[in-house]
Amino acid sequence: MTGAVLNSVVRGLCLSEKQPPLVRMAVDREADQIKRAAGGDPAAIRAIVVRNTAPLNALAYRMLRSQEDAEEVVQETFLRAWKALPKWKPNAQLSTWLHRVALNLCYDRLRKRREHVMAEPPDMVDETPGPQGQLERQQSITKVRDALAQLPERQQAALSLCALEGYTNRMAAEILEISVEALESLLSRGRRQLRSILHEQAGDLT
Repeated sequence: MTGAVLNSVVRGLCLSEKQPPLVRMAVDREADQIKRAAGGDPAAIRAIVVRNTAPLNALAYRMLRSQEDAEEVVQETFLRAWKALPKWKPNAQLSTWLHRVALNLCYDRLRKRREHVMAEPPDMVDETPGPQGQLERQQSITKVRDALAQLPERQQAALSLCALEGYTNRMAAEILEISVEALESLLSRGRRQLRSILHEQAGDLT
């Protein structure tokens, strides 16, 4: 079985299908599943993909705010996992490692976006106002997401994992490869900055 087959499996799954944020499995069962997946067992590959697709997609979408980009990150994450499985060493849960890979892919895309914005001249902004009700509704829906997107990458990732995706501090720290104390510091700084941004936005609307 090739990476193209795994890619086909990933594409065939519904990314909107709701799965639990984390499914705890016995170490021996997961190790056996990884071994079978590395050997090309379609059932084992599908089980890993189904269990991890929804939480990975949710995290990537929070970071990138683009469903298309999120799906591409999820697919690339699983393709990298496929290449790594034959040499997999169970130093951490597979789901934790997958989240690390997905986060790094998100960071790469965010950096490329910033480079593109700096390289291209800004477009003229259309200042034609829309209907007042539609504008207020849009502001209400997007203001928190906009504020979150302005945070530094690590703060954004910490808040996305803990506040939005429901991961414990310990697991979020493992995904980010930092201590729990460092994670709590990121969360504290992120919340303060988020409140500050929202406060400034509220002032701009008055």
